[in-house]
Amino acid sequence: QVQLVESGGGLVQAGGSLRLSCAASGRTFTINTMGWYRQAPGKQRELVATITNGGNSNYADSVKGRFTISRDNAKNTVYLLMNSLKPEDTAVYYCYANYGNWGQGTQVTVSS
Repeated sequence: QVQLVESGGGLVQAGGSLRLSCAASGRTFTINTMGWYRQAPGKQRELVATITNGGNSNYADSVKGRFTISRDNAKNTVYLLMNSLKPEDTAVYYCYANYGNWGQGTQVTVSS
């Protein structure tokens, strides 16, 4: 089993920035891909960004150019730097690690 603990959410004004962190523990040697998903009220959970342990990243079109995912393999930690935040980015952000490991979620609220 892999345990994931997120931090860094909060309330920010539109145009501002936040950085999310997610630290993995447990059977971390099984992890290849880590990433972030989000779920807004009344909507399905959607992919935000993923990154492999080799550094290959993938982004949702809605966040390309604004969000940056990075990873410190030595610390088993993945980060999400979110710039130019918009009210539509408001959601609970969940950390993910293969296969099927999820964090508890952290709230990000962007005010207009």
